[in-house]
Amino acid sequence: MTQLYVLFEHASGFCLFLVKEFEEVGTFLPQVEEAVTQSSKFQQVVKLVGFKAFSSAASALENINAVSEGLLTETLSAFLEVNLPKPEKKNVIQLGVSDAKLGAAISEALKISVTHIGVVPEVVRGIRTHLTFFIKGLTPASMKQTELGLGHSYSRGKVKFNVNRVDNMIIQSIAIVDQLDKDINTFAMRIKEWYSYHFPELARIVTDNYQYALCADFIKDRNTFTQESVEKLEEILMDSAKAQAVFDASKMTMGMDISPIDLMNIERFVKRVIGLSRYRKELAVYLKDRMSSVAPNLSVLIGEIVGARLISHAGSLTNLAKYPASTVQILGAEKALFRAIKTRSNTPKYGLIFHSSFISRAATTNKGRISRYLANKCSLASRIDCFTENLTSVFGEKLRDQVEERLKFFDTGDLPRKNNEVMSEALVEHNNVLQEDVKTRKRKLDEIVDDKAVENDEAAQEVPKKKKKKKNKQEVKETVPVNDVTVAPEEEALPDVPEEEALPAVPEEEALPDVPEEEAVAEAAVNGPIKKKKKKKKKKTESTEVHEPQVNGGEELMEEVPGKEVPKEKEADYLEVQNDMNDEEPVMETVPTALGTKKNKKKKKKKAKQEVSE
Repeated sequence: MTQLYVLFEHASGFCLFLVKEFEEVGTFLPQVEEAVTQSSKFQQVVKLVGFKAFSSAASALENINAVSEGLLTETLSAFLEVNLPKPEKKNVIQLGVSDAKLGAAISEALKISVTHIGVVPEVVRGIRTHLTFFIKGLTPASMKQTELGLGHSYSRGKVKFNVNRVDNMIIQSIAIVDQLDKDINTFAMRIKEWYSYHFPELARIVTDNYQYALCADFIKDRNTFTQESVEKLEEILMDSAKAQAVFDASKMTMGMDISPIDLMNIERFVKRVIGLSRYRKELAVYLKDRMSSVAPNLSVLIGEIVGARLISHAGSLTNLAKYPASTVQILGAEKALFRAIKTRSNTPKYGLIFHSSFISRAATTNKGRISRYLANKCSLASRIDCFTENLTSVFGEKLRDQVEERLKFFDTGDLPRKNNEVMSEALVEHNNVLQEDVKTRKRKLDEIVDDKAVENDEAAQEVPKKKKKKKNKQEVKETVPVNDVTVAPEEEALPDVPEEEALPAVPEEEALPDVPEEEAVAEAAVNGPIKKKKKKKKKKTESTEVHEPQVNGGEELMEEVPGKEVPKEKEADYLEVQNDMNDEEPVMETVPTALGTKKNKKKKKKKAKQEVSE
């Protein structure tokens, strides 16, 4: 018994269906066509076996691209191996697919029988129509959305080409060049007819259309054309004899006078034609550049214009590469070919390649031979350009040399070189050119890297210098207010009292007559920690560089010490003692630890209290 399974590829995933009662369905094909239109009847004919959803849009695009090219992906292969039963002697399994190429790949990989004819197309059409009834969660809206997204991505992938090797621009540019040639020729004839009413002799002297338009734009009214203008006319015509002939003819012309309005219209039309002619030259340069990048070998062999016309007539460079040499030979002469076949006359010997210089240089009896040989070489050159990744013009130059040797052989009888020798030489030169290109690219990259490294080093050297200058400036700015803060308390201690008034002249023996030594020691003990605290505060302000007033000044500490008020008579003595203590500050830089200072303070306070009480 034969079991038919049908594979269906959808934007959401792969589906595998089992066709029930395959033999009866195969014999009654019209009934299957009727069942396709009704979902209830079609579900009785087909049963869903397995469904594999795509994990992402990228995987869907990858699988669909492979299916369109007839390739079997790992996802599809694993899906079929899991869901298809193994063939047995009694049960013969046959898989139906919609693409014959894909069927051949599946049959070769999985060793199963595959078909794409008979009832399979109708079953696939029914599955496509009623797919939402078989898969749960798949709605018509979501199905359309997935199909639309995959369709857009698939189309973009097919349209994508290498930007530097796109032949569409060549097709459009050669079409514009041919159209401009016709239009410029027609417009130039119109200018000659129009301007000949005023100066008819100019058309016989200047035959080139572009030069005639330039002369008409320069001369304008022949009555204003003088001998001084002949030198400028020589620059246009590049011939002094022609310029002098134009001047002589302008003085003896038989043309009629023309009104300024008519002359103005002629001038405007002439400038338009000159602009078109210049644009045509620019377009020819652009076409040459595009041909050298897309098909360098074909352009070197037969020329840019003829090569572009061959590509345009074939539709693309790929189509031209697929054509045999016999088709390339008569490409462009299809009407003559069909007419010759219809009338049973001689077929044409050449088509677009007739415009090549090789055929015009050959003798009449050898034109057919050289056209056939040239078509063969053009076919080879187009295939090299289409299917080679790294393009060079070496093969085109060698093929052109072969055509030249064949022309000499037809004229003189000298035997040309064999194709094997020429191609081996071309291959060696091609590899050498590629190696040189790689070396030049490496050199350029190294130069760019070295330049960037030098720039980075210079920048790294310049940036720290700028930062140091800024830091020095900031330090200068910050040290000024710190000095002001630290000096201020000393200056404000006795702002208006000079040293002589504050400390009157007292003999050394009578320095401290009334103050006992114990009181002086007590004052020194009391004032010692105060000066130390002031010193600490100064150091803190210098380190933090924050302008804050001293909170715990000497006055607050003095208030903490209870005792009798110091008499006014002894103020000078106290001031002298304090000045002596200030002078001895550098010696008292050793600061005890925190615990030691506290104990010493307590002891000194007790001693001071006792002495004051006594």
